[in-house]
Amino acid sequence: MDPHFAHLAEGNARQARKRVAADVLIRDGAGRVLLVDPTYKEGWDLPGGMVEANESPQSGALRELDEELGLAPTLGRPLVIEWVGAHGPWDDQIVFVFDGGVIPETEVSSIQVRDREIADWRFFDVDSARGKLREHIGRRLQAAVDSLENGSIHYLEREL
Repeated sequence: MDPHFAHLAEGNARQARKRVAADVLIRDGAGRVLLVDPTYKEGWDLPGGMVEANESPQSGALRELDEELGLAPTLGRPLVIEWVGAHGPWDDQIVFVFDGGVIPETEVSSIQVRDREIADWRFFDVDSARGKLREHIGRRLQAAVDSLENGSIHYLEREL
């Protein structure tokens, strides 16, 4: 092995690794937002999940949507990027929230739970959705909605 390459590989192996999650903000024609009810944690959540090793955040979001709900939207731009500090047994992570657009009414009926990690799904108006979410997810949702309205990307940090 080339000594320079070996040196770079050694340095890479010692660098920090981040967990990455990717969620999607999907709306229906009435402007309501899609939430899922995970079986493994309290409260409702935005659809999406953890990104696998060497998978892009966008690809991870699409994989999770397909695995959990049978959805394959065209993802738009990132609306939120959030750093979440280490907590409990978990290292810190980066969370992306992508714009999943508006799902046509004809496709809403095709949404189905396809994974045991999800108990249910439902569309909620934004205010009702925030009441179903844990506080930090509600802030993330509001930042995503604000980003849609003003064309920005919100960056958030949450230290625990």
